[in-house]
Amino acid sequence: MKTFSTAMVLAAVLLVPAGAVAKPDATDKRVAIAQCKAERGKTKATHQAFKAKYHSFSRCIRQNAAEEHAEQRAARQNAAKQCKAERSDPDFASTHDGKTFEEFYGTNKNGRNAYGKCVSGNARELKAAEDAQDAQEVQAFKNAAKECAAERSDENFAAGHDGKTFEQFYGTNKNKRNAFGKCVSSKSQESYTDPMDP
Repeated sequence: MKTFSTAMVLAAVLLVPAGAVAKPDATDKRVAIAQCKAERGKTKATHQAFKAKYHSFSRCIRQNAAEEHAEQRAARQNAAKQCKAERSDPDFASTHDGKTFEEFYGTNKNGRNAYGKCVSGNARELKAAEDAQDAQEVQAFKNAAKECAAERSDENFAAGHDGKTFEQFYGTNKNKRNAFGKCVSSKSQESYTDPMDP
C-alpha cells in the first residue's frame, strides 16, 4: 500500500504544470540577501555598480532568490538522473571498491535508503559547485567595479581610447549616463569564465 501511495504522489507531482513550480522559500531568500550584500560591497564603486545592475536591494534579492531556487531544483534533478544511471550500471561495483549501489550509498541495515542518500549527497555537491561559481561571479563584479572607477577617474583615459571620454567609450544611451554600468558589465564578463564552458 505504501508503494502505491508513493507512486500516486509522484504521479501527482509530475502532472503539476510548469508554471505552478514553488516560489523561492525563506532559505532561498536568506542566501540571496547574503549574496546581494556581498555583491554590493562596501566601496563607492561597488555600490554604484550594484545600483546600475539592480536599481534596488529588493530587486537583487528577488532575482537572486529565484536563481537560488532554480539552482536547488536543478541540483536535485541532476542528482536524481546521476543516481538512476549509477543504480542501473552493471559495472558499478567494479568502480566502487567491489560494493553494490546499495552497499556504497546505503546507511541502514538493508541499504534500502541508498537511492535517497545518493541523491541528497550528489545534490549537495552540485549545489556547492554552483555556490562557488556564484562567489566567483560576485568577485568578478566587484573587481570590475573598482577597475571601472579607476578608469573613470583617469585623466588620460581619452588618450588610450581613440580620443573618447569614459562616457563616450562605454555609454550606449543618449546621454551616456549608463557608461559606468556598461563598463562594469563588460569587464565582469571578461574576467569571469564559466568553468562549465568548454
